[in-house]
Amino acid sequence: MPALDARRTALVLVDLMERIVALPLGPRTGADVAAAATGLASAFRAAGAPVVLVRAERPHIEVQPPGSDLLPGLAHDGDLVVVKRTIGAFQDTGLHELLAERSVDTLVLGGIATNLGVESTARAAADLGYGLVFAEDAMAALTADEHRATTELDFPRFGTVAPASAITLDGAR
Repeated sequence: MPALDARRTALVLVDLMERIVALPLGPRTGADVAAAATGLASAFRAAGAPVVLVRAERPHIEVQPPGSDLLPGLAHDGDLVVVKRTIGAFQDTGLHELLAERSVDTLVLGGIATNLGVESTARAAADLGYGLVFAEDAMAALTADEHRATTELDFPRFGTVAPASAITLDGAR
């Protein structure tokens, strides 16, 4: 796949929270997803491209369940942290505005679960006109079948599915 323009591309990682990453997942473990996502985040930061970390909060409760924070060490200075209260990352979060302020028109997506938070975010992003790239090995679902159905049937209709190692950036900010 051709290199993406670092000046117009952001990495969006969905729900890489301790309690989510610890779930039994497929086709890979949460630790494997986190490793691929961390590698992508490092590459994006090095190129000066935005890294957006999305975490969920359950609405209408004062104290979130244990493990509701982002994975330790995932967030770095300069990253954008978005808190969502729905399945996708765009609804009432200001994410679209944050990306527009940075002239972003392409998103690389990863996270957990492939067919829930990542897919919901992708569908909203497609509706908003973003170009989409899906880092297949930087995501997992509750089952391998759910992950495969999404990455093989749905995501190709919205953008490009590629391994994290194939996603490169050009034109640093």
